[in-house]
Amino acid sequence: MSVIRKQQPLGEILKGMGVINPSQLEEVLRIGKATNTRIGKVLVNLGYVTEEEIARALAEQYQMPWVMLSNVILEPGVVRLIPEALARRFNVIAYALDGTDLKVAMLDPLNVIAIDELRKAVKYRIIPVVTTESEIGKSIDQYYGMEYSLEDMVKKAQTSGAELIAGEADEAEKLEKVAGEASVIQLVNMLMSRAVLEGASDIHIEPDSDLMRVRLRIDGVLHETANLPLKLHPAVISRVKVLGELDIAEKRVPQDGRFVVKIGTRDIDIRVSTLPTIFGEKIVMRLLDKGTMILEVEHLTPFPDVLEVLKRVIRRPYGMVLITGPTGSGKSTTAYTLLSILNTIDKNIVTVEDPVEYHLKRVNQVQVNAKAGVTFASALRHILRQDPDIMMIGEIRDKETAEIAIHASLTGHMVISTVHTNDAIGTVSRLLDMGIEPYLVSSAVSCIVGQRLVRKICRNCIKPYDVDAKMLEDLGVRFQGKTPQFFRGSGCQACKNTGLKGRLGIYEVLVFDDELRSLILSKADKNIILEAAKKKGYKTLRVQGVRAVIGGHTTVEEVLQATQSVD
Repeated sequence: MSVIRKQQPLGEILKGMGVINPSQLEEVLRIGKATNTRIGKVLVNLGYVTEEEIARALAEQYQMPWVMLSNVILEPGVVRLIPEALARRFNVIAYALDGTDLKVAMLDPLNVIAIDELRKAVKYRIIPVVTTESEIGKSIDQYYGMEYSLEDMVKKAQTSGAELIAGEADEAEKLEKVAGEASVIQLVNMLMSRAVLEGASDIHIEPDSDLMRVRLRIDGVLHETANLPLKLHPAVISRVKVLGELDIAEKRVPQDGRFVVKIGTRDIDIRVSTLPTIFGEKIVMRLLDKGTMILEVEHLTPFPDVLEVLKRVIRRPYGMVLITGPTGSGKSTTAYTLLSILNTIDKNIVTVEDPVEYHLKRVNQVQVNAKAGVTFASALRHILRQDPDIMMIGEIRDKETAEIAIHASLTGHMVISTVHTNDAIGTVSRLLDMGIEPYLVSSAVSCIVGQRLVRKICRNCIKPYDVDAKMLEDLGVRFQGKTPQFFRGSGCQACKNTGLKGRLGIYEVLVFDDELRSLILSKADKNIILEAAKKKGYKTLRVQGVRAVIGGHTTVEEVLQATQSVD
């Protein structure tokens, strides 16, 4: 292994780093030899160093990473790559898999024999990661001492005293106790780990009359993943509340919280929302995986013409770009992506969000806090005194926020924001309905982007098929000459037999020109504005969806469903 440079004893490393002195080392070596105990353990027992100091010393000396395993949710499949016998023999545990590299947490990263044995057993390149003895011991017992099926986790929780009858756990102390049960912690960790591995955006934990249902939202669609005993509901809910720093005893009012977990090498930001129902509290956890968010405009859409328009508009020195669509249509991701284009060292970028979903480098992000008096409108007033070049407003919800945003765009700022409307054309009417004067809308707005998300055809099981003529008629498609080939997924393990995997954005981009501004000033009908835009090359969401179908990216059914509100 290239990372291992020399087999230097731990005691010499610690002495060289000034953690212990020569006399202490002599004492430790003498005790270790007499008792046949490793010097690291002797050092800890004598109180000269902590386990963490030993790990840090090794990591620093040999320029290796180190990790506190208790802060990480390990992936069961990765852990099991190393047979339990080898893990216990060499005191190691698989930490994360990165391509062909298997990161292994080790007590002794210099043990070349262990590294060679592990490499032969797993067929991966072994990358040592330093940790402490107790961390490895606890992790080995935790992960190898149990089965990794959800059913086994449930059984373990049931037999550990975590079961509670509704109404039996009114005392916060009792709830806190069951929330700290190892079996409950493992069960909740498994639910989160499974959700991340399956690419879920949300976890729904909801009680019913006779069971607790767990559903995952994957690619915008909810999938039932487990039905758990109802008696486990108080324990599971309490565990999530503890993580989100919510009031365990309060079950009558909704609560919101947030926490971060580490699953493998990925930091997952989780937003928690509780809601009282007739059968108990429902919890929804929104998973924000920073590692999977690709803020590159090329990943928004496969159509270069759409990208070029977006790039051209966003690079204007001032103006307002509005992104519109229903909840869950990807507006925030588009806004962040456009912001990333403008995020250079010479720009002062400030955002106001509710909530801040992703943290961006060099961007000053403000969290809305209504209780503290920090609203979109109040924050924007102060931001204008912060010498901003670019502003991003999470959502324009009212006239006051809209007016401040428009004022900012008219005074030399680029403003990016989102609005809840069905399509780009309808956004004009929405602003006018808020009470914004037509001359302000026509002057301030540079571009309106309407968008939807459609599921992509699974590339693992894609195949051609003939679309029903009635469906093409519903789509509004008429072909001159030969009908193009259509595709769909037949269903496979990769896509959970849905034929669809991942999502794709379809965009309509309405760029304001003199003619459109004139029509808005005259309060022209929506259909008149639409026809004028079409003559300039404007393509509706439905048209863009048809392009995605013909290109083999998605299906007719997906486009029909996504664009039915904009027919």
